[in-house]
Amino acid sequence: MSLSAEPIIYGLIFLGVLVLVEGLYLVAFGKSISLNSKVNRRLDLLSKGGAREQVLEQLRNEMQQHMKSRTIPLYSLLAEKAQKAAIAFTPRQLIMIMGGMAVIAFIGLTIGTETDPAIRAFASIGIGIVSVYMWVNSKAKKRMEMIEEQLPDAVELMVRSLKVGHPFTSAITIVSKEIEDPLATEFGIIADQNAYGRDVGDSLKEMAERLDMQDLRFLAVAVTIQQQSGGNLAEILAGLAQVIRARFRLFRRVKAITAEAQWSGKFLSAFPLMCLGVIMVSDPGYYDEVLDHEYFIPACFFVGIMLTINLFVMRTLTDIKV
Repeated sequence: MSLSAEPIIYGLIFLGVLVLVEGLYLVAFGKSISLNSKVNRRLDLLSKGGAREQVLEQLRNEMQQHMKSRTIPLYSLLAEKAQKAAIAFTPRQLIMIMGGMAVIAFIGLTIGTETDPAIRAFASIGIGIVSVYMWVNSKAKKRMEMIEEQLPDAVELMVRSLKVGHPFTSAITIVSKEIEDPLATEFGIIADQNAYGRDVGDSLKEMAERLDMQDLRFLAVAVTIQQQSGGNLAEILAGLAQVIRARFRLFRRVKAITAEAQWSGKFLSAFPLMCLGVIMVSDPGYYDEVLDHEYFIPACFFVGIMLTINLFVMRTLTDIKV
């Protein structure tokens, strides 16, 4: 019994495409675009001689361009993730990258496999689209997790700044300089917008809606109410920081409790497909006797539908609202 190397080649090409997309991103925008950069991207652009107004416009365009392009066919699936990840590539560039990755994958499959050209073309298109989507989704997830983790520290830094006598706008500026990305650049944009005359509360509301984060909505509402009604903003924000930390701990606890059920659902859905892959590699003719049966294709569709339903059911069961 001989094993085919083609599934391994498909997997290696997919991983190679993922690494290539990340490499292109770093080459195009430099190390400062990375979330683990020690200097936040806004300050890096300013240190390179960029005017404050130009840097503000560039960063705002990067953060808003994706949702403006939701009308592009197929791109609507990617727009929300790309906006949360603040991907600096334009929508057109991302679509071109999908196409380029598909071409590279097709060349790799042509060299490494002997499958039918139509299958190679279909697989290459899938690799190009899925790889870019997974890359953007990973960026968005990591960025949102970092913002959630940084927010309590940022609010407490504002509290300390207010207690020593700084105005709230100065506290925003201090946060944009003292903490790391991604939240530093977000607050830096708010500080720049305020310098050009925009209300801080409106900027916070826009950021909260763009990132779709409830804790940021709390912050925006607290600041807006204080602006309209007065009161001790430092005390309000100190209480808000405690609430955000408590919510963060609760989210982590819920995530830990539901992790087993989530992975069980994924494994139960993936296991039949893995078994199918192993069977096809070890014995390609295993299903030859039943391929022509009238119930074979309907049975395949039924199994696929049931596996998909299993994913949604398990996700619904573990999606606990806090």
